[in-house]
Amino acid sequence: MHSNRPKSLQELGGQPMIRYIVNCVKNTGVDKIHIVYGENGYQIQESIPDECINWVLQSAPLGTGHAVQQAIPHIDVESTVCVLYGDIPLIQANTVDRLIELANRHSLSALTVELDNPTGYGRIKRDDEGVLQQIVEEKDTTPEERQIREVNAGPLAVKAKLLARWLKLLDNKNAQSEYYLTDIIKHAVSEGIVVASCQANDLIETVGVNSRMDQARLERALQMRKAEQLMKEGVHVVDPARFDLRGNCTAGKDCRIDANVLLEGDVTLDDGVSIASNCVVRDSKLGPGVEIKPFSSVEGAEIGEGCTVGPFARIRPGTVIGKNSRVGNYVEIKASIIGDDTKISHLAYIGDAHIGNHVNIGAGVITCNFDGKRKHQTYIGDHAFVGSNSALVAPLEVQEYAFIGAGSTISRNVNSGELVVERGEIRRIKNRRAPKNERKSQLSGKSAD
Repeated sequence: MHSNRPKSLQELGGQPMIRYIVNCVKNTGVDKIHIVYGENGYQIQESIPDECINWVLQSAPLGTGHAVQQAIPHIDVESTVCVLYGDIPLIQANTVDRLIELANRHSLSALTVELDNPTGYGRIKRDDEGVLQQIVEEKDTTPEERQIREVNAGPLAVKAKLLARWLKLLDNKNAQSEYYLTDIIKHAVSEGIVVASCQANDLIETVGVNSRMDQARLERALQMRKAEQLMKEGVHVVDPARFDLRGNCTAGKDCRIDANVLLEGDVTLDDGVSIASNCVVRDSKLGPGVEIKPFSSVEGAEIGEGCTVGPFARIRPGTVIGKNSRVGNYVEIKASIIGDDTKISHLAYIGDAHIGNHVNIGAGVITCNFDGKRKHQTYIGDHAFVGSNSALVAPLEVQEYAFIGAGSTISRNVNSGELVVERGEIRRIKNRRAPKNERKSQLSGKSAD
């Protein structure tokens, strides 16, 4: 992966790959999770601080069999073990349950898949009756074996008592000089134990990540699956190939999501929400009928029923907007409460403010909330009007029905119903002579005055 992070921490759908596997296992009947880690493994531990996980160090990368050898002393000999891989992230809980159920009945089970192009995978060898006999790693295959399309997907389940015995029989006499976990298959067969197998319901469950190209392909497959799930729930995803959900989305009826929209974290869309193209919505709640116009960013906010936001608006964390309010183009709002039916239509910055109902904020208005050390609050009452290009220097209170003239810098409180205009004195200079162009004078051979 050419990365300083372990492969299992590379992200997919906004989460480290290993998090998908841990979440999957938690949704099964598994009692204990053991994670075998190697170089830079502390990064994995920091990313998953779950107390239920037993961390096992593999000091040298000597193969999958060697990795499981490190974990087996921590495992109850009467249990059934399911082995999963950190770079096969999208396996589902029902597939894990099927593997374990087969192992409980037959002692050993493996997950297989048939591929049109099996390059890179260990091949499944069966006898004439179709019973699984061996898994041959690709580097050890013959030309004939390379033609086999059924391959080892990786995950398997096995009785712990048998696993412990077979692990002691592993050797590294192969092309990679590694201890292959898959070699337990031939030991099972030699003892007359039937190796059961099953296939995943969806090919995506078996796809591994070994390169950035693999990561990108699996990302798109994952996003398509998420888009299809939302569409099954009634969301109109205009172009599933250009939609990304990196987290969770709960949506009501008649929601519409246009192309190139990114949803991150936990997003809730109420009935009738419309998100236009090229928008990012993160950890936010959008009320009924909210319209997010193109190229807008909404993060950590709650937007009330009937509001419109954008285009080119930025709503930052801690913002709550009431019903039927309008946030227009190039408006930024941060950590502020905006009332109902309020308009902030153009080119404004509102930070650390509490704005009432039916307020009009003109173009170019800013709340000057930071004095270099601390943030200060601005309060604007109901029905107030703030004229264009005004600066409100916090801490400040503008009471209800107050009117601030355009171009004012307000640093003292404004009482209810007052009209306040605070501008610099105009200076008029008559008969002003325009300065000569010095460069032009030099080129003409004349000196400039």
